[in-house]
Amino acid sequence: MQMEYIKRFNINFIESLGKVVLTNIKAMGKFSSYIGTLFYWGMRSPYRHKLLWEQIYFIGNKSLFIIILTSSFSGMVFAYQTYIGFSVINADSFIGPIVAISVAKELAPVFTGLVVAGRCGAAMAAQIGTMKVTEQIDALECMGINSVQYLGVPRVLACMISMPLLAAIFILIANIGSWVIGVKLLLIDDVLYFSKLSDFMRMGMVYEGLVKSFVFGFLISVIGTYQGFQVKGGAEGVGKGTNLAVVWGMVMVLVVDFFLTSILTKIL
Repeated sequence: MQMEYIKRFNINFIESLGKVVLTNIKAMGKFSSYIGTLFYWGMRSPYRHKLLWEQIYFIGNKSLFIIILTSSFSGMVFAYQTYIGFSVINADSFIGPIVAISVAKELAPVFTGLVVAGRCGAAMAAQIGTMKVTEQIDALECMGINSVQYLGVPRVLACMISMPLLAAIFILIANIGSWVIGVKLLLIDDVLYFSKLSDFMRMGMVYEGLVKSFVFGFLISVIGTYQGFQVKGGAEGVGKGTNLAVVWGMVMVLVVDFFLTSILTKIL
């Protein structure tokens, strides 16, 4: 009796595991097919320039305030925490390069990605998902307008363009915040601060952060638009799609950041 129960349990476990694997493979196939569709329609006319600029304004300009706020306080708190540790060994003059390198390589692309994923990734999924459940996408298709080209491509391109610009602003403001704390509050010598900064900081570190933000922009926008197109079941489906867009967008930023760091550090 016990052996029969164990055998039945093993069979049920294998069946459940198989269903999970097959479901995930199917989902990955649909996601890969969607990316291929984006590339296909992104290279075909008509090119939606007006929609592209509208999305750049929404993703870039509308995110500017929160990026400035986040970057200024990130730079200041990181400089202060670095000073607390480095002052013990009388190396507080290294605050400038430590903050600058950390911000350029990691904090700027990752924090910008998280902010954009939470704000714009959710908006993409909600907007497209609402259009899906209200049959507006079906109306576009009936008029001969490809919904991926009209709704997906402008958002993906706009996010890929806006993310490096936002990351560059993050780097600038965070370093200004670090300078204010280091020089004005902690009274580190101004000349020493900038001399150490020029000794250790390289443009390749800035390029690394900008490349990362470009890739993150692609991932966030693709995930956000894909979840919008997959929405089913009315308002509840829109909420679920929005939640998945935010969660997976943030998770992919953190996961892909590790692999990009491993690759770009060797190249740049």
